[in-house]
Amino acid sequence: MTGARITGHPILGKPGPAEGIEFTFNGKEIASVRGEMISSALFAAGIHVFGHHERDGSPQGMFCANGQCAQCLVLADGLPVKSCITAVREGMDVRSMEGLPELVSDDPPVEMTDVTVVDTEVLIVGGGPAGLSAALELGVKGVHCLICDDKAELGGKLGLQTHNFFGSTRDCFAGSRGMDIGTDLASSVECQDTVDIWLDSPVVGVFADGLVGVVREGRYVLVRPGRLLVTAGAREKALAFPGCDLPGVYGAGAFQTLVNRDLIMASERLFIVGGGNVGLIAAYHALQAGIDVLGIVEALPECGGYKVHLDKVLRLGVPVHTSHTVLRAEGEEELERVVICEIDSDFSPIEGTESIYEADTLLIAVGLSPVSELITEGERCGMKVHAAGDAAEIAEASAAMFSGRIAGREILADMGLDVEVPPEWHEMLAILRSKPGPTLGEFPRAEAMDVFPVIRCVQEIPCNPCTGACVVQSISIEDPTMMGRPRFGGKCLGCTSCVAVCPGLAITLVDRRYDPSGETSLAIIPWELPDGTIRSGDVVTTVDMEGGPIGKGSVIAIKGSEWMDRRRLVSVEVPWDEADRVAGIRIIGPGERTIPGPGGNEDVIVCRCERVTKNEILEYIQRTGTRDFNAVKAALRPGMGPCGGKTCHDLIMRIFREAGAPPGEVEPHVERPFTQEVPLSAFLGGDIDD
Repeated sequence: MTGARITGHPILGKPGPAEGIEFTFNGKEIASVRGEMISSALFAAGIHVFGHHERDGSPQGMFCANGQCAQCLVLADGLPVKSCITAVREGMDVRSMEGLPELVSDDPPVEMTDVTVVDTEVLIVGGGPAGLSAALELGVKGVHCLICDDKAELGGKLGLQTHNFFGSTRDCFAGSRGMDIGTDLASSVECQDTVDIWLDSPVVGVFADGLVGVVREGRYVLVRPGRLLVTAGAREKALAFPGCDLPGVYGAGAFQTLVNRDLIMASERLFIVGGGNVGLIAAYHALQAGIDVLGIVEALPECGGYKVHLDKVLRLGVPVHTSHTVLRAEGEEELERVVICEIDSDFSPIEGTESIYEADTLLIAVGLSPVSELITEGERCGMKVHAAGDAAEIAEASAAMFSGRIAGREILADMGLDVEVPPEWHEMLAILRSKPGPTLGEFPRAEAMDVFPVIRCVQEIPCNPCTGACVVQSISIEDPTMMGRPRFGGKCLGCTSCVAVCPGLAITLVDRRYDPSGETSLAIIPWELPDGTIRSGDVVTTVDMEGGPIGKGSVIAIKGSEWMDRRRLVSVEVPWDEADRVAGIRIIGPGERTIPGPGGNEDVIVCRCERVTKNEILEYIQRTGTRDFNAVKAALRPGMGPCGGKTCHDLIMRIFREAGAPPGEVEPHVERPFTQEVPLSAFLGGDIDD
């Protein structure tokens, strides 16, 4: 695909003014903006292959966009760097990483100085939703705490979330967009006099003497905390199949970073594996950016994400294939095709069910793993360690915020301050962490009324913004835990507040006052897609809750206002008897199934850093009978590369299970500092202003 930038987004708007700069990649001039990561600038220029591996010459490109792996290495002014966390500079000479980099010659002599040691009452690792929420609890009580985050801005993954959040409006900002929540939390924390913030400062190790290693402004610093709170979030799980290592196959979080943070048109034709919330939300974010979503595959018979997330992509026309998997990815230097197939109850491919899609991007959205290495090491070293957010338990960001609040209170209580954690907080956290409940269907509709909402929130999930939005309090949830389904009962003013606030886009409004003759009605639908996707006067295909076709409708108006928080409402004229069934508008036509040719017997790359295959690992385990993860590392080197096993750990544990060794019998992977690479120059010492 050719390179492109997003010049207008329905939620993010147009990019603000930025200083344009230029650098070169393999001698070619590339336009960028100051502060942009090298990888993003290359993607914007249509460059997805960043080099070739020294072992087998395989192409390398973007994978995590989070500094966790080393697939995106390039040479910047002669030094190897991770392009996803290295900003471009004017005139920078960037070259593809072809094999191993050369050692720098004629190093000048250096003088070693003492390492700076900083004391703090609480060290918070991670400035995302959990860390910020905890810092607020600590800051208002005057406790000195230090937040260390490896990114240039606070907020964590909140900054990538353009959608409205679920949960409780009172307790965790439900109804607000994730990126706005992150900004508000960061602003509140920055106002706390006793909270220090170190950005671009990864925490890289915990040690037996109670000190914690941090790389700040390129220098290694030691922090001596009274207590350690780990809110480092989660990393995406990988999936192993032939071609999984091709450039163009990468994580959904990396895609959201490119699209929602950097406004890069990262793809033209996108496919997704994984029907949980991450995959479903990524599909919706792609459509918001104007990217064609070819389909989603989910191995289970049903998608595991919220039904409202599933329904909104089905309504737009995205095909969702349950009981399917990716059989292989194909391409020369980068992804060109994705082959999927149906699987049986044992998750084995069913011959003859293969389909092929011409795609330039395949997103892996098969779950998250806690970033918990520092928790384990801190506890082993006898430190007072606390955890919150995804580092403690994978859940939605609303749960992360609430668990951060609880962790802050628990730390305060442990310090002897007069605080308490209300029992209902733990109850609320359990609700926010709960899995989606059963699908129970809709309540009866108020069809005798001239104007009324149709609420299609038919699954029990923790969410209540619609109840507070109704100005006449006609929407209620009977279950006191807010896990019940919202129900309309009473009068309706037709104000559309409920339509505009529903995080799942699951409420429409029927207005029969539009046509006194009773032939047509208006169906008012929430809309968050790019300008020009539909226009006033268009004749569109209307669909029901799950994307089934109903008929045709005429777009009468597309309106928005400031109080709708960047959402617009589309009024569609439809036949009178269809209005209450219309839930959305299809924008994607049905795709064609293409039958692929026979695939090769390719082995599967499991360790990307060292290029170790599944067959190599499986053969070694079966031949030696080992039950020690570290023995496999020593023999074949998986997990010994730059990512330190972050990508391949779970995959290798699956191979152990396949070889007949359940997880409880396997000696685990040994975590050692440093948890990520630290340049030797960082250890030269020197003073850093606090």
